[in-house]
Amino acid sequence: MKSLQGKRALVTGGSRGIGAAIARILAEQGADVALTYQGGAERAQAVAADIEALGRKGIAIQADSADPAAIKRSVDAAVSALGGLDILVNNAGIARYNLIADFSVEDFDALFAVNVRGPVLTTQAAIPYLASGGRVITIGSAGADRIVGTPGTVYYMTKSALQSFARGLAHELGARDITSNLVQPGSTDTDMNPANGESSDFQRGLMPLGRYAEPADIAATVAFLASPAARHITGTVVTVDGGLLA
Repeated sequence: MKSLQGKRALVTGGSRGIGAAIARILAEQGADVALTYQGGAERAQAVAADIEALGRKGIAIQADSADPAAIKRSVDAAVSALGGLDILVNNAGIARYNLIADFSVEDFDALFAVNVRGPVLTTQAAIPYLASGGRVITIGSAGADRIVGTPGTVYYMTKSALQSFARGLAHELGARDITSNLVQPGSTDTDMNPANGESSDFQRGLMPLGRYAEPADIAATVAFLASPAARHITGTVVTVDGGLLA
């Protein structure tokens, strides 16, 4: 039997990169999966089609993770389509880089709206639907523990906030047997940070393994934390970084 057979999952920002890999692996393990996307409807529908091809229910929901009303609608739509919710993966995020001296208020607000407020509001909307054995898994960044590159300070601030969020949520939900954990990817080959990008050689040089992660590497960690095997793991930060923090 697959480890997530019969479970129902929502993955925010699931149309590409790490989010798409997470949506697919949860379906491979037996879960029905809803995913949100802001743009790129074709890619989102393609992920949903991949999920359906695995014999699971797949649904793509358009939602802006900076919009509180859209967040609430997306959670309600996922629950309605799937018949409930067991696993929430807070994956949606954006990146804006600049020196503090030059950072605009607009970019600051955009980062915190999506990267911090988004996971909080999505989880808030999901909590009433989560039952015993539920999972909340949030995607952060290894940059929360090691600043790599001077223009990333505000972006990494948002990822540091998720550490406190995941740990505090573990205390709030523990009595209901719902776990909360944070996964911190290091350099991962995505549109946001391609393995052939202008700074990729520098990033590889910081890691003992000397290579970028694939989205599937991060997704595998999420699938484990969502599984019954991780039922006693909560309030934990799992860093998948090729040794960046070693």
